Amino acid sequence: MGIFGRKNDDTAPEAGAGADLAALTGDYTVDPAHSTLGFVARHAMVTNVKGSFQEFEGTLHLDGEDPTKSTASLDIQMASITTGSPDRDGHLKSADFFKTDEFPTMTFRSTKAEALGDEDYRITGDLTILGVTKPVTIDLEFNGAAKDPFGNERVGFEGKAEIKRSDWGVTWNAALETGGVLVSDKIKLNFDISAIKNA
Repeated sequence: MGIFGRKNDDTAPEAGAGADLAALTGDYTVDPAHSTLGFVARHAMVTNVKGSFQEFEGTLHLDGEDPTKSTASLDIQMASITTGSPDRDGHLKSADFFKTDEFPTMTFRSTKAEALGDEDYRITGDLTILGVTKPVTIDLEFNGAAKDPFGNERVGFEGKAEIKRSDWGVTWNAALETGGVLVSDKIKLNFDISAIKNA
């Protein structure tokens, strides 16, 4: 499956095996060049608009023997939001939405981690937007571990969550003549994380 994918060698231990996970214990730094923090919002009740944040940093602490002791932290620069439309991006940065001049950073700090079985995990934490902090739960799938050609030990995770933007005070909207609103309150969050083990 490629350099950063799961190993296909039948003789290698499975990624979920205890010995493998124990070896992964340590501190990691999120690699923004190989990670994506994305979101999806319903637009005009008929289509989905996808976007992402281009500038962020984060850290993970993985405890392979006791995953409940694992932690995660993310700091996201709100002005780096992109949806493929400069006009829309400018609106999202404005006082109608994220007020990036006043609140430049969105943060996530984990408070709880759970192992659900197989390669599935769940992490709960505090998400802060516009200075408002609310809990959010993220379902994660462990994609495996690999050493890249530069000698970096990497781990990969995919995650997803759903939030209501109004819970954080992001309430701007416009009514449609045909009924409904321009922008959905429900936002889907998608994560693809590649992290490098600290030396």
